[in-house]
Amino acid sequence: MPLFNMTATALRNLFARPATRLYPAEKRELPAGTRGRLTIDIETCIFCGICQKKCPTDALRVERDAKRWSIDRLGCIACANCVDACPKDCLSMETGHSPAMLTRDKETHTPAAKPPAAPTQP
Repeated sequence: MPLFNMTATALRNLFARPATRLYPAEKRELPAGTRGRLTIDIETCIFCGICQKKCPTDALRVERDAKRWSIDRLGCIACANCVDACPKDCLSMETGHSPAMLTRDKETHTPAAKPPAAPTQP
């Protein structure tokens, strides 16, 4: 009997669609709520450092005096503890994944410098 079962399975798989996707041509749609990539709106960040304290892997660094926020993408485990703890809601999780990295550099964000105000004429 095992020979007939194996033959039936082989014939069924011979005429069935492949079980895998052709990755570059067919990309998988990620479901809503999937945690993938941490993003920051640096303009609303107050550099309080709560996200750094809540990060279990120490992937985040906040320098309050220098107004600098950095992340080690290879150290981030996408747990979203920092997103939940942020008082200004400037952190969020995107559904996509980070692009491939060739070096272990940290990604650093600083607020954009505001241009000087134009002098007013009397």
